[in-house]
Amino acid sequence: MRQFSKPFNCLLAVALLMVATPGLSSAKARIESNVVYGMHSGLALLLDVHYPAKANGYGLIVIAGSGFTAPLSADALPLKERESVRSILAADALLAGGYTLFVINHRASPGFHYPAPVEDVQRAVRFVRHHAARYAIDPKRIGAIGNSSGAQFVSLLGVMDGHGNPDDPSAINRESSKVQAVIAVSAPTDYLANILSGGGFGSSELLGLRLYKRHVQSGYYALETQLVQDISPVAHVSADDAPVLLIHGDADKVVPFRQSELFRDKLEAAAVVVELVRIPGENHNFDEPGDPEISDYFDTMVDWFDRHLVSVDTK
Repeated sequence: MRQFSKPFNCLLAVALLMVATPGLSSAKARIESNVVYGMHSGLALLLDVHYPAKANGYGLIVIAGSGFTAPLSADALPLKERESVRSILAADALLAGGYTLFVINHRASPGFHYPAPVEDVQRAVRFVRHHAARYAIDPKRIGAIGNSSGAQFVSLLGVMDGHGNPDDPSAINRESSKVQAVIAVSAPTDYLANILSGGGFGSSELLGLRLYKRHVQSGYYALETQLVQDISPVAHVSADDAPVLLIHGDADKVVPFRQSELFRDKLEAAAVVVELVRIPGENHNFDEPGDPEISDYFDTMVDWFDRHLVSVDTK
């Protein structure tokens, strides 16, 4: 397990957190805003495409952390514009590395619950893969990065089978939703373990239900327990999963550091490539001010995607 020192931690404050606004990204890059990647009863699912000045042929799905919730106001800031993802483009490392970034909205509570957001993030991957030629990316080499709830979703994209439905009338829905490399920061990964240990984060926002240790142990809430397992990345691990880079503060009071350790152990047991970066003394959001060494952190991100999108077996 890799460990970053305190001076290095500051780069995470700005680092995991964000998808840039037009003013923050490279002058030579361009942004295609509000691309409709799906519809639900007239509700448009939107993503922004951030194009690099010189594309390397790889696409990355970017999912902001939101605690699985979104404000009810019609004027609320979209998920894809939340501050929690802007730094990724502010630092410009991924764009400079040639990556095309797809920053997505998804349905969220209180209006929507599981499986809606998982279906949305899978649909986003399918949409991008289906239109790979349009975006000048390799459809067999798509990565994903997210923090907090977004980290759970990108982890699921890396471990769920994601098979498309060959009989679906939509050609997009016939595509696979599995990605080939993942970076997950402060990720919830095992809800059942968290409930049984009396942990602080719960499943109520995502599932619309609250499950306690006594419920699981009684066996009376079997269907609810199954749902909790379904939303946990650890429950979907298999040998063909995407390489995963986990980054987590060991003082996280929202999602315990142990969650990343559990996921790492499960991936290692399945012989999946995984690395866990421990951030000593950091809480959930890495909310310290920016640091001059921030480029080191982004170099780590770019290196991970360079190595694992390039090396993925596309046969």
